[in-house]
Parts: sequence; structure tokens; C-alpha cells
Amino acid sequence: MTLTINTNIPSLIAQRNLQNATNSLNTSLERLTTGYKINKAADNAAGYSIADIWDTHITSLDVATDNASTGIDLLQTAEQSYGILSDHLQRIRDLTVQAANGTYGSTSLKAIQSEIYARLQEINRVSANSEFNGVKLMMYIDDPAQSAKNKGIGMTANGIDIQVGLYADNNSVINMDVELFKSAQISSLFRGGTTYVYTKDSKGDPIKTEVSLNQVLTAAGGSIASLNTQDGLRAMAAACSALKYTPATSGEGTYTMLADETTNYGANAMIGFVDNAIEELSRRVTKIGASQNRIQSAVSAIDVQSQNLTSSLSTLRDTDVASESSKYIQSQILQQASATLLATANQSPSIALNLV
Repeated sequence: MTLTINTNIPSLIAQRNLQNATNSLNTSLERLTTGYKINKAADNAAGYSIADIWDTHITSLDVATDNASTGIDLLQTAEQSYGILSDHLQRIRDLTVQAANGTYGSTSLKAIQSEIYARLQEINRVSANSEFNGVKLMMYIDDPAQSAKNKGIGMTANGIDIQVGLYADNNSVINMDVELFKSAQISSLFRGGTTYVYTKDSKGDPIKTEVSLNQVLTAAGGSIASLNTQDGLRAMAAACSALKYTPATSGEGTYTMLADETTNYGANAMIGFVDNAIEELSRRVTKIGASQNRIQSAVSAIDVQSQNLTSSLSTLRDTDVASESSKYIQSQILQQASATLLATANQSPSIALNLV
């Protein structure tokens, strides 16, 4: 080997290896301190891009989980509100059955009417005020002539969409149908229909007569069209109490007992219509329960997807501490050895002095 002074090849080799060992040591130190083996695009360009996308998806899935959970909370709020309305209707039915007994005088029937009227008002109040985060839960009215506020804030003609996926397609959205949020006002729960009343002819034989809700309310001094008014509610309460209501020009009107048997549908007939309203509430609550189950299923699917994506991201990006620790020790030893040998290599040209 040629002995030179100006060019020290062994020193250059030692310097290069020292630099490599130092770079490797710094890389291992960065990976051990951050916990990631991909800290910048230079570490793994393709892996960095994939990890960035997966990280975005995971955070979006977390938001989707929150969305779905909020949707469940909304439905639970609606279900509990319907439970309150159902309790009122059950009590109204009990009072109607009581009034149909025929053993009560006008004073007792008026007391029954007062409670029924109060409960009808409370049903309207609860349905008007039931909301979740500004979304009206029981006020959607499928009528273009109605103002937007009656359709409920946040409500569309299709109901409410819950974003439970990563994308903007239909597979990432669960629609809560507008039927779940239809008006629960008295005028919406008692929309019409018919029931049967049973009377006897002159011979004492039973007669089965089909009557409409409007007929029953008309006989009690009201009508379906007037259910949105206080006098209309009083007339309905009167019908449930075997009374007839006569409105006054100001204040509350008067009540008389239904005496005309040909139109005395009264409490007996109203039992069937109250049952219809209770069944309507039951159908709505059933749909709410089904929607809750569907959204809960979406939450479970999101959790599975997020867990698997997180596992894949960990495999791609997280540092294997055991392996990296070994590399760190190896690089540390190589760095120390390179530094020692570099000192030796730097002294090699001094041998030339012995030849002079």
C-alpha cells in the first residue's frame, strides 16, 4: 500500500463509517423517543402517505361514532317524551271509561272533564317543547301550507340524516325517517277514523252503529277542525266525559249532560278513538326502537372498522421497541469503534516522518 501524507484513505473510510453509525444512532433515538418508525416522508415515502390517510380515516370514524351516539341520544329523548304522552293518554282512557259508567252526575262528570282537558293541554305542550339540540322531535307537519317552524328545526322532508361513515354516499348515512318525528299534537293524534257504538232498539235488541270521530265531537259541541283551539279541546274532553260543551263569547263555556240518545255517543265512543291514539304512539315508539337498534349496529360496525384500521396503522407506523433498541446499541458500539479507529487512522501518515 502506498504511503501518502495528503490523502488519508483509512481516515476517510473511518469518517464515513462514523457518519453512518451516527446517522443510524440518531434515527434509532428518534424512533425510540417518538414511538414511530415513520416520522417523516424520507423514512418511508409510501408508508408515510398510507399512514396519513389511515390516520385521517380513524379520526373520522371516531367522529362517526359520536354522530351515531348522538343520534341514539336523540331517539331516546323522543322515546321518553312519547312515554310521557302515553301516560297521559292512558289516564285519559281510564277517565273516559269511568265517565262511560253512567253512575255519575253532572258535577262528577265535569270534574272528569277538567282533568281530561288539562291532560290534553299537557300533551300539546310536551309535544311542542320536546326537542334535542334545537331539533323539534314531535312537530313535523306534512303540509306545505304550514310555516317552516312547524316542521322542526333541522328537519327536512326526508327526516334526519346521521353520518355514520367516511364518505358522502348513501352507504355512509342512516336516515331517520320523518315519520319518527311527526306531530304529536292532539289534532295529529286524533285525525279521524271510525268506531262502533252499541245501543238497543225499541225491542231491546242490540244495534251496532259505526260513527266517525267528527260525529262524536260534533255531538259534544266541537269538531275535528276545531281541535287546534282551546274550545275544541274542551269539547273533546267533554265528549270523553259524556258531556256537551257550549262555547261562550269569552272565557270557558258551559257543560250539559248528553241526553239525546241518538247522538249520545260520548264517552263510550271515545274509548275507541283514545285507543287509536295510543296505538299510534305505540307504532311510533316501535319505529324509534328499530332505528335505535340500526344505529347501534352501525356503532358496532364502526368500532370494528376503527379497531382493524388502528391495528394496521400500528403495524405500519409504530416502532418495534425491541428491534430498535438492538439497532440503537449496535449503532452506539459502531460509533464508538469508528471514533476510536478514526483517531488511529489520523495518526497513520505520521509514520512517514520516520522515513525522512
